[in-house]
Amino acid sequence: MTTTTSVPASQPRVRSFFAAMFSTRTAGLPADLCLLVVRFTLAFLFIYHGGRRLFGAFGGPGLHASADYFAHTAHLHPGMAFALLGGVIEFFGGIALLFGFLSRLAGAAIFGDMMMAIITVTHANGLNATGGKAGWELNLALGMLALVPAVFGAGRFSVDALIERRLLRS
Repeated sequence: MTTTTSVPASQPRVRSFFAAMFSTRTAGLPADLCLLVVRFTLAFLFIYHGGRRLFGAFGGPGLHASADYFAHTAHLHPGMAFALLGGVIEFFGGIALLFGFLSRLAGAAIFGDMMMAIITVTHANGLNATGGKAGWELNLALGMLALVPAVFGAGRFSVDALIERRLLRS
C-alpha cells in the first residue's frame, strides 16, 4: 500500500512569494527601470541647482553671488573657482545623468559635491537643523543616491549602454 500526501495548491505560491522577498538577485528589467528613475531624479535636482548657481536660472543667485557665498560662508578660496566647479558638476553632471552618458563619472562627481557641501557648510548645523539653517541630511541622502549610478552604471536605457553595445560589436 502506497500513501501519497497532497501538497496544498497555495504552498508553491507562498514559497515563490518568500523567495522573491528574500532573493539577493535582481531581475534585469526592474533594475534598469530603477536606475532610470534614480538618474532622472538626480538629473532634475542637479540641473535645477546647477542652473541656479551658474546662470541665475530659476531665481537662483548666479555665479558671482555663489562665488561670494563659497568664499565667505563655505571658506573655499578662490570662491569663483569653487562656485564654477560646483555649478559645472551639478549642471553638467545632471545632464550627463539625464542621458546616461558617463554616468559613473557624473555620479561620483555629484557624490563628491555633496560630501564637500556637508564638510564645508551644513555639518556645523547638525543632521536636521532647525531655525532656518539646513542640516546635512539632504546632502547625505543625495550623495548616497548618486553612488547608485557611480557604482552600478546607467543601466541599459542609456547612452552608456548604447556605446558599450557598439564597442562590443567591433
